[in-house]
Amino acid sequence: MSAFNRLWNHPAGPKTIFFWAPAMKWALVIASINDIRKPVEVVSTNQNLALAATGIIWSRYATQITPVNYSLLTVNIFVALTSLYQLYRKQQAGQLKFGK
Repeated sequence: MSAFNRLWNHPAGPKTIFFWAPAMKWALVIASINDIRKPVEVVSTNQNLALAATGIIWSRYATQITPVNYSLLTVNIFVALTSLYQLYRKQQAGQLKFGK
């Protein structure tokens, strides 16, 4: 069986939601990386707290399901890291205020 066929027929391959959901979630990572260029004042604390929590929770989930979804794990680690970095930027600038 070729590598392409193994990927195509994998339980978390392109024929399943287990492939496409993590693939689309990379847009959140790209948006967060893009926000690094924005002034820290316009970065949302609540949004980044929610994204960091989501990334951490779903990273754990990705390791507990069968088959282990490494694609989901990877994207959620990056979602958490980029969101935590935004929160770090706000904290360093003295702008970390909850409720805004």
